[in-house]
Amino acid sequence: MLVSLRKMKRRTEFKHLRTDCIIDTVVKLKQRLEKRFPKASLTKLCDDLVIVSRLAQQRADEFRKPLIALRILSAAFVIGILIGTGAVITALRNDTAELELLEFIQVLEAGMNDVVLIGAAIFFVVTLEVRAKRNRALEAIHELRSIAHIIDMHQLTKDPLYVVTEGRVHSRESDRPMTPFELSRYLDYCSEMLSLCGKVAAVYVQEFSDSVVIAAVNEIEDLTTGLSRKIWQKVLILEQQTKREFPIEESQPTYGDERDSIISLPSHRGSAQDEEKPSSIIQPR
Repeated sequence: MLVSLRKMKRRTEFKHLRTDCIIDTVVKLKQRLEKRFPKASLTKLCDDLVIVSRLAQQRADEFRKPLIALRILSAAFVIGILIGTGAVITALRNDTAELELLEFIQVLEAGMNDVVLIGAAIFFVVTLEVRAKRNRALEAIHELRSIAHIIDMHQLTKDPLYVVTEGRVHSRESDRPMTPFELSRYLDYCSEMLSLCGKVAAVYVQEFSDSVVIAAVNEIEDLTTGLSRKIWQKVLILEQQTKREFPIEESQPTYGDERDSIISLPSHRGSAQDEEKPSSIIQPR
């Protein structure tokens, strides 16, 4: 029996997102950004993403817990309404006066309206806790949506078609040139940050399965996926431009700690012998 329970635990181990693992991944990405681009604004933005990720863990734990004060208030309100309704019904039963048909229709119509209003009031009070948690979750998801758009703004001016010249790539609006290797890493970091935004958003619906919040999380996933697709189109264009400018030497792929493709371009164009045997090495992913 104990062995079967352990097997079941192993089977269910990967059915939930572990928030601590997501936070560790964001922290590692921040460290890689600090190492590669210490002065870039994208590094500061990743620091904000670390803070939001940690807040997501705290908020998800809070969503899992019931709001005791609201539940007590809701229960007291519902009990008060039921007691008042019961008192009115008892008073009507003790009234022995006979009602004519027109009076009976008027009393029945008023009673039906009261039942609808009482039901609406009970529904409003009972769902008060869910709506309070929903508003907090939507505000948190809006933070992630803003971060995703800011990431897109950072990569917006990084245009690989503004050419591989003397081994440097200049963005359209930036004064800081990048090598093709640095630009590919920058775009890759942007794509990873967008993916992590979607994972952090998914944390909110693990223990709080509200339809409105689930729809908002799905919207974040669609947004980040679409923005990542644009980034990888730029990466492909960059690789094609690099291959066109500098011939490729076939070699076995190398996988480093950061899964970087190594692109080393010569700083100047030398003699014809140098052009026949370029020093560039492009190792595919």
